Amino acid sequence: MQSDSTSLVDDLTLEEKLELVHGTLDPDEKATGYVPGNDRVGVPPLTMVDGPLGVRALGEQATAFPSSIALASSWDPDLAREFGAALGREAAAHDQDVVLGPGVNIIRTPHSGRNFEYYSEDPHLAGRMGVGTIEGIQSEGVAATVKHYVANNQETNRYEVSADVSERALREIYLPAFRAAVEDADVLSVMTAYNRVNGVHMSDHEHLLSNVLKDEWGFDGLVVSDWWGTRSAVDAALAGLDLEMPGVDLEAYLPGEADDEMEAPDDEDGELPPLPDVPAYFGEPLREAVESGAVDESVLDEKIERLLRVMEAVGRFEAEGEADAREGELDTPEHRRLARDIAVEGTVMLTNDGTLPLDESDSIALIGPNADAAKLGGGGSSEVSPVTETSPREGLAERAADLSFERGVSPIAESSFFDDEDEPTAADADGDTDAGASIDDAVAAAEAADCAVVVAQDDATEFKDRDHIELPGEQNELISAVADAADRTVVVLRTSGPVELPWLDAVDAVLETWYPGQADGEALAAVLFGDDDPSGRLPVTFGRSAADYPTADEAAFPGTDGSARYDEGVFVGYRYFDEHDVEPLFPFGHGLSYATFEYGDATVSETDDGFEVAVDLRNVGERPGKEVVQVYARKSSAPVACPDRELVAFDAVTLEPGEKTTVRVSLDRDDFAYYDEDDGWTAATGTNTILVGRSSRDVRATFDVDV
Repeated sequence: MQSDSTSLVDDLTLEEKLELVHGTLDPDEKATGYVPGNDRVGVPPLTMVDGPLGVRALGEQATAFPSSIALASSWDPDLAREFGAALGREAAAHDQDVVLGPGVNIIRTPHSGRNFEYYSEDPHLAGRMGVGTIEGIQSEGVAATVKHYVANNQETNRYEVSADVSERALREIYLPAFRAAVEDADVLSVMTAYNRVNGVHMSDHEHLLSNVLKDEWGFDGLVVSDWWGTRSAVDAALAGLDLEMPGVDLEAYLPGEADDEMEAPDDEDGELPPLPDVPAYFGEPLREAVESGAVDESVLDEKIERLLRVMEAVGRFEAEGEADAREGELDTPEHRRLARDIAVEGTVMLTNDGTLPLDESDSIALIGPNADAAKLGGGGSSEVSPVTETSPREGLAERAADLSFERGVSPIAESSFFDDEDEPTAADADGDTDAGASIDDAVAAAEAADCAVVVAQDDATEFKDRDHIELPGEQNELISAVADAADRTVVVLRTSGPVELPWLDAVDAVLETWYPGQADGEALAAVLFGDDDPSGRLPVTFGRSAADYPTADEAAFPGTDGSARYDEGVFVGYRYFDEHDVEPLFPFGHGLSYATFEYGDATVSETDDGFEVAVDLRNVGERPGKEVVQVYARKSSAPVACPDRELVAFDAVTLEPGEKTTVRVSLDRDDFAYYDEDDGWTAATGTNTILVGRSSRDVRATFDVDV
């Protein structure tokens, strides 16, 4: 039975209305967020659960999928859709109505603690992967929540920092993935960021919440705050925030345990700022505002109507027994396979001199401080507790004829948002300590083996940005020592984003696996031994050092006097490297394959809406493999400074040895538009350029086109 939202709202008292615009405690102690509903008029409760990397129902287990940046490295929106559907099924299995994800913020600085939760430095790639994930989640009768709207690009001072960014940069870089979520995926919920934008907290930002999101893009779903991210009653209500979360103060949400259970990881200089202890602004303060006339009650009614539309969309008003599609599935063989497939598809082979794939007859020295534990993710609200997991040590033991293991250096501590003494961290997953960890022992093992595989990692977490982008601990020294001793050395990186690689020229192959999730070891073995092609392409640029990025200056990151200046404008990621003629270590879109692809004829033809690019592609190697054809636009005729190239289309294809195909992708005329702060979106009319390549720096064909 469908609800009549207007009739329901009319039947509610003011007190009852207020109970529906802020959360409260989940009586089942399972949901991250809970809206109580109203039994008297027949409004059901609504439950929300964390979920960018898997469902994190409190005290429950779920499939731990690879990190978002790993998923984005697949450059495969269909795979994102499959992942989203699995996420929706697992949320439904835990009786949750809303998944708090995906995150589509742009990776602006390599230091950000939440880069692993986001997709890319590029808005088009982030948008396509976000749309796929959202469509998948919502196909299972569960609402997705795209976050964190907007310009949430750092964790340092995240509750107060102001992203001082031009309207053009917002429109061209930071907003497009959110716009795609609304206009292309019909996302049901949007979460506001903690930070300010141009001095205004996002919960209070009328221009971005009402003028852009709701009016311009036509978003008719629910705008929900991040947890304790509401900063006012009147301003937030009038700006367009619909639902305050969690709607209770910190002590009520975590009685007596706020400091122990949900605190920021310790910094070397002391504790980081705790979660903000704010009142429930949409409770008593909003009631007073409505009664005084500062906020008209019709504003409150509109918020509830949005909430009810989301409830209708996920079947909360269906009679009992009619919502069979919401039964869901949890930790199924299909979900375990999918976790493995995403880890494989997201593995980027940065370099390979022929060492890979390995032969099963090879003796292998597995080396690394945490190589005996799966790298499930980073710290924070995205943490997932899986039913099963496979470490690199376990995965390689299943395949290698002879495997030895040495830590080499002390384990890298892993940050956790939650203090669960029953769950060991990766550093002590086998009950081992760093006792006996020795570079000399690692070198001896490497000398005795046919190949050394060194697994190195960083540690990233919500709440805290990385101080540097070097591998932590003594891992660089370990890799260099092993490379000097071993006949062949393969380095496997498990990182949240770009890291410096000072030993690069001394090793034979490098794989970037990001945070691979529960199937870490299984996927790694499949790639190392050539069962599967390392199919990933970089969704971010790897610079040679942190100085190569636009956030190297303190004013840009982490900011000064409470503001981070986005003076680079639209020149973010590879756009910045191109504009300033900085040679990247590995460019955006880079990734090698076990196959060898030959690019043949490429043509461009005009269509009613824009252009079609056709590229002949053949696998001339001896192994099957995946290639990602990337199409970039250069707005040569624009009267304003524009990036040298911008990703506008891509297609991933898998070919058997000798197989050929023609890859076709479409471009819109809007792909050659820029944002004019006076006139809005404006086409760069005249002669522009289309570039076809296998990375932003590896261009195989160039065409001039008239727009």
